[in-house]
Amino acid sequence: MSVPVQLVGLRRYFGPVKALDGLSIDIAPGELVALLGPSGCGKTTALRALAGLQDLDSGQIIVNGEDITYERTSHRDMGMVFQAYSLFPHMTARENVGYGLKMRKRRHGGKERNARANEILELVGLASHADHYPHQLSGGQQQRVALARALAIEPMVLLLDEPLSALDAKVRSQLRDEIRRIQLEVGTTTLFVTHDQEEALGIADRVGVMRAGVLEQIAAPAELYDRPATAFVAEFVGLTNPLPGVVADGALEVLGTSVPVLPGSVESGPALALVRPESFEIEPADDGSGVVVTASFLGSMCRVHVEMSSGESLVAQVPSVDASRLGPGARVSVRLKPHAVFAKPA
Repeated sequence: MSVPVQLVGLRRYFGPVKALDGLSIDIAPGELVALLGPSGCGKTTALRALAGLQDLDSGQIIVNGEDITYERTSHRDMGMVFQAYSLFPHMTARENVGYGLKMRKRRHGGKERNARANEILELVGLASHADHYPHQLSGGQQQRVALARALAIEPMVLLLDEPLSALDAKVRSQLRDEIRRIQLEVGTTTLFVTHDQEEALGIADRVGVMRAGVLEQIAAPAELYDRPATAFVAEFVGLTNPLPGVVADGALEVLGTSVPVLPGSVESGPALALVRPESFEIEPADDGSGVVVTASFLGSMCRVHVEMSSGESLVAQVPSVDASRLGPGARVSVRLKPHAVFAKPA
């Protein structure tokens, strides 16, 4: 069963530090929302508050229309996956997954628990490892067992607290996709906390960017990247080039090109345009105003560092097939594509 979740005006202070400063988020039934932000922004405090592991100074937590702000953790029907796997070393994968069912005193005998554990282990791709102990499993497999254990109890809400950060890059990418597949299949409303932008943008229906206990913006990944609402979001999510320009009449003059500005930008006067690397068009030109300093091959894309004759330094991203003539020392022309950009006060 998919349920809605509402966090309403959550506040939590630790002395002078505002861990949560009026945080409000509505999560639709079956939706996966990721909270993203730097260390200390409040994202983990929000997740722990939802789990009942963190007291609040004020605010409400409403799940499926019921106020659970003061409910004990054991009564909240949440499944949680931590950064640490937290598996019992003396139990097999099947026994670890079935442990939650046993503790919740559901009407499952040993056979029913094993059947449910086998079902969930198959869902996470570990049916053949059911009798293995944690030390016989890889890090990625252990985290799958932890996920299976959280799902076995059929929680109303699934909470993921940086569950992939201890894994290497390739396994992290694979398991991220698996988590998304499983979440879509079971339809559990999910809150995912991470500091990894690629994880958040790649897995979530919506991503909330937090800073100092405040939600700066929450939106679908593409909207968050293409239409940041604040300078912090523009600079935190993805790469940007801060380039000097001037805003007048809703348009920004930068690098000799006029482009529209995004809502929330400075309205007039000197500005810094926060330009994405892929927003540049770069071509070899004997009379060009830029010189390539470095060109880094990144597979299908190439990242090109250019020094402009006017003194600006910028990083552009171009398809690798177009980058063969953009080696170090090449003189190039640089144009800005007519995409709207965010401009902050200079």
